[in-house]
Amino acid sequence: MLVNNKNQSSEKLLVLGSAGQIGSALVLFLRNLNFEVIEYDIATNANHDLRRWPNPELDSLISQSEYVFFLAFDVGGSHYLEKYQDTFEFSENNMLLMANTFKLLAKNRSKFLFASSQMASMSYSTYGLLKQLGERMAMAIGGRVVHFWNVYGFESDQDKFHVISDFIQKALRNKEIEMRTTGEESRDFLYVADCCEALTIVMENHSKLPMDMKLHITTGEYTKIIDIAKIIAKELNSTVRKGRGLDSVQRDARNAPDLSFQAYWKPRRSIEEGIFEIIQKMKQSGL
Repeated sequence: MLVNNKNQSSEKLLVLGSAGQIGSALVLFLRNLNFEVIEYDIATNANHDLRRWPNPELDSLISQSEYVFFLAFDVGGSHYLEKYQDTFEFSENNMLLMANTFKLLAKNRSKFLFASSQMASMSYSTYGLLKQLGERMAMAIGGRVVHFWNVYGFESDQDKFHVISDFIQKALRNKEIEMRTTGEESRDFLYVADCCEALTIVMENHSKLPMDMKLHITTGEYTKIIDIAKIIAKELNSTVRKGRGLDSVQRDARNAPDLSFQAYWKPRRSIEEGIFEIIQKMKQSGL
C-alpha cells in the first residue's frame, strides 16, 4: 500500500469541480499535504464555466499545473438525475464541458485523471453514456480514468443531495426519514476522505500504475439503502418510512468492481464512521 507523506513540493494542482462533494474535500486534503491547489468551479465563480469557448484563463491554468483532477460534471443524486438526465440541457452541458476541457488538456499534454462512474456501463442511462464518452476521450489523450461507485460526504447543494445527505437532513428536520423506494437496493458506499486518498495515490503514481489496471475507487462491500436509513435513524433518534418500488435511475443494477487497485490503497472508514462525521458537519452547518 502506498503511503502519502507530507509534501513540500511547489507543484500546482488544478481541481476542476472544486466546489463539489468530492472536489471540495480533495482541495482540503491536498492542501493538508502542502500542495498548491488551484480551484475551478462555476458554483463559486461564474467565470469558471467549462462550457465557454475560447477559454484562455483555463488554458493558462492547465498549462501551469503539474496535474489536473477532472471532477467537474453536471450531476447530482438519483432525484436530480431522474429529473434532468434526459433533458437536452443536461447532455449539452456535459458534452460541452468535456469537449472543451479535453481539448485544452490535449493541447498542453497534461497529466490528468478523469472521474467516471460505475454507471458508465449502464447504456439506458444518459448520465452513464456521457461518462462512457468521457472515458474514451480521456484515454485517447493519455489520461487516467477512475471509476467511482457511491462516494458520500458533506454536501451543501440541497438540490443535488445524494441519498445519505438526504436521509440525514430529513432525520434532523422531521425526525422521520421518508424514503423514495423500499430501500432494498444495495450500493457500494465509500467515504469521501478515503476517496481523496485514493485520488492522490493515482496522481502520485500516474505513470507507474499499470496502464491496463482498472482504477475502481470503491470498497467492494454492499449495503442496503434501508440499512443506511436505519443507521441514521438510530443515531438521530428518528423513524423510517419506506417508499414503493426501486430506484428508477440505476434500477438496482450492480457492477462487480475490480479490486486490483486495492494493492495500492484501501479504504479506512466504516460506513458508520463516515455517516457520523457527515451528521456532525450537517449539524454545524445548519442544513
